[in-house]
Amino acid sequence: MSELSDLTGRIDDLESRLAFQDDLIESLNEVVARQDQEMVRLRQRLESLEAKLDDLSTVAPGSTDSHEVPPHY
Repeated sequence: MSELSDLTGRIDDLESRLAFQDDLIESLNEVVARQDQEMVRLRQRLESLEAKLDDLSTVAPGSTDSHEVPPHY
């Protein structure tokens, strides 16, 4: 009977570990999903800011190419 009791204890331990791992995997999955959504939002904001910066650089008075040599050289 001792063997059966040991096996039952080991199975209970394994089931407990499996349940903990399932909870952990689900939690990590939620974190990854949130981070993915945040990255999409940030990518959209970056693209929007890049577009605004391009618009401002074409409209800004005196905007020149940064590699252009000043006229006094």
